[in-house]
Amino acid sequence: MTLNASDLGWEESSGLDPLFPLDQQESLSPPKVLPLTVWGVALCVSGTLIAAENAVVITTILATPSLRAPVFLLLASLGLADLLAGVALILHFLFSFCVEPSDRSELLTSGLLVTSLTASLCSLMGVALDRYLSLSHALTYGSGQSRRRAASLLLLVWAAACVIGAGPAMGWHCLEEPNSCSVARPLTRTYLSLLCGGFLIIVMITLQLYAGICRVARRHAHAIATQRHFLPTSNQYASKHGSGKGFSRLIVVLSVFVGCWMPFSLWGLLGDASSPPLYTYATLVPAAGSSLLNPILYSLRNKDIRKVLLHACCPHRCSRSTHTHHPVDV
Repeated sequence: MTLNASDLGWEESSGLDPLFPLDQQESLSPPKVLPLTVWGVALCVSGTLIAAENAVVITTILATPSLRAPVFLLLASLGLADLLAGVALILHFLFSFCVEPSDRSELLTSGLLVTSLTASLCSLMGVALDRYLSLSHALTYGSGQSRRRAASLLLLVWAAACVIGAGPAMGWHCLEEPNSCSVARPLTRTYLSLLCGGFLIIVMITLQLYAGICRVARRHAHAIATQRHFLPTSNQYASKHGSGKGFSRLIVVLSVFVGCWMPFSLWGLLGDASSPPLYTYATLVPAAGSSLLNPILYSLRNKDIRKVLLHACCPHRCSRSTHTHHPVDV
């Protein structure tokens, strides 16, 4: 996706990138390869880190037969979505600074980025749903039926994400009508508004699921305290057994989640083609940056995944043990 910069005197038909001052651009009809900048290098490095980090997570899950619980299917889906986001950033760098940009390359990168971000956000909602079900239906969590349901849900998520991401390539773009552009070219304002509206709905549902997680966790802590005859000091009991630590981790996860996704979702609804491009960068960078943080906040904090990685790095020090699947530690 390319940002609009009509307020900087940049013309849509010039084929020049709005990230560079006018004195560094040449007013030539055919698009030319742009000079390399610090932003371009940062874009390539961040995309490479995102792709490498999530590739490790996906490889770990797929190469370990014991990691087949629903939570690991969701984490693999999240890793694949974030991996595609990193690939989209790398492709954007290559098409902008290594080869001559074209309409096809712009539509390809924007469609891939929309697909990856949509799948990533839906996978995050799936992780929250899995966490909620693992607490409220602990006896049936991880069964074969749960895995089939999780796989079916992921197929629907990826099918929907691919259909949504194909919108720009299927004609829902503003390359021929610059006046209909949104804050993220070549997406039209109508398309981006629907997309961001859907993002906000998913964010709200996810927050509701985490609120339900808090209620279920408190009920469990109260029930355990009652069984152990600690009802008058149930809060102290829950705190001593990690409940307070769990809620603090939950706050961190929710803060990162809302901080990454809410700004761009709101800006996509409120902004237009004449809006300053700096605002779009300030809101789009956190959304893309979530792909870098997700493996740390979700996958690498899972005890089973950490055991596999430690065994791969130190096979002589880490002995194989019976796997006890742990839901996402959030």
